[in-house]
Amino acid sequence: MRTNVNLADDARQFAEVYAHANGITLGDAITDLIRKGQSAATVAPEPTKFAFGPSGFPIFPPNGRILTTEMVRQAELDDID
Repeated sequence: MRTNVNLADDARQFAEVYAHANGITLGDAITDLIRKGQSAATVAPEPTKFAFGPSGFPIFPPNGRILTTEMVRQAELDDID
């Protein structure tokens, strides 16, 4: 179906970049983005599950990389430079 719409400049630019990146037309990109937005709005976010440490404070589940004190110190030094 052919129709005319007025888009904000930033929305049009985003849709154009999306279309170019996916090798599709602007109309197909806008359709795809609308459908993705619609499905995202209907999916309930999964709540973050916290565990509790021995002291009773909430902690993140043990998945992923462990953040060490040395890593924090290095990040602080990198941020200062």
